Amino acid sequence: MKRMLVTGSSGLIGSEVCAYFHGQGWSIHGVDNNTRATFFGPQGDTRWNQRRLQADLKQFRHHELDIRDRKGALALIQELKPDVIVHTAAQPSHDLAAKIPFDDFDTNAVGTLNLLEATRLHRPGAVFVHMSTNKVYGDAPNELPLVEQDKRWDYASPNDFDGITEHMRIDQSKHSLFGASKVAADVMVQEYGRYFGMKTCCLRGGCLTGPNHSGVELHGFLSYLVKCNLEGKKYSIFGYKGKQVRDNIHSLDVARFIHAFIENPRSGEVYNLGGGRGNSCSIYEAFDMIEAISGRKMLYEYVDKNREGDHICYISNLKKMTTQYPGWGITKTLKHIFEEIHQSWLKRAAAVNVPI
Repeated sequence: MKRMLVTGSSGLIGSEVCAYFHGQGWSIHGVDNNTRATFFGPQGDTRWNQRRLQADLKQFRHHELDIRDRKGALALIQELKPDVIVHTAAQPSHDLAAKIPFDDFDTNAVGTLNLLEATRLHRPGAVFVHMSTNKVYGDAPNELPLVEQDKRWDYASPNDFDGITEHMRIDQSKHSLFGASKVAADVMVQEYGRYFGMKTCCLRGGCLTGPNHSGVELHGFLSYLVKCNLEGKKYSIFGYKGKQVRDNIHSLDVARFIHAFIENPRSGEVYNLGGGRGNSCSIYEAFDMIEAISGRKMLYEYVDKNREGDHICYISNLKKMTTQYPGWGITKTLKHIFEEIHQSWLKRAAAVNVPI
């Protein structure tokens, strides 16, 4: 039986990867220590997801490990010798990183290095998939000429219509400390592929989303927005007139691409991973979509200051992914994503007897 190690296994992407590959007949080992609850408080707690995996997946084993623990990471990979490592664990908020710079860098950069070196020493033939971020580009995407429309910003040039490619520069821009720590990890993953010949890739995610997200204000755009709508909580828009655009990809489609890469791995590759233009929306367009589904008006306030290093309009260009892996494509539309997140929050509220 093939063996997979998934870090951040209780998070959105990690848990989806666990469930998906378990369904493909893999033995799954999940690494998580619920640090998200430390970073974001009780609303960021992911123990519920850990318990779900342990209850539902017979070939799943949980490992309580912090990836900053170098000796622990080395020992675990030496013991398990997994065929694939999918690294999704991270400190994911660029706002929070400025308040906890050491925790952020030690988790995102040093934690990734711990796993890479453990893999090189004990399982060099394994496939190593790293969940990077589009924040490695910093605010360089904001230099593209834009046009203001009624409810969104969009690219002014037809050449940019399909979005940001992997050729966008990653330096000489403002990243946030989170973006900088993820750049360090991203480049290190590439280097272990190029220098040591390991099978590695960086998936530079846009808005990764889905029903199992524990969305909070500082991370988890759509999940948190839907939660605010259902609870009648005021949502804060930070700058750019509320017309900032993101492309959204369902966690299942992320897992499907990881599967495609595992079947035909490369060394030191990078891919922009998102929903593409078809799954893009602005904050105001997202308000319209959830209001149509829930029947509840969105309460919000506008803060006339954008987040540092934030993107005005970001759409992932998927041409490289679909060219190299033509069997892969987006299967979950934006409407499906909203509906699933809506139902998920309703179920979680009912489980703890909270009226919505």
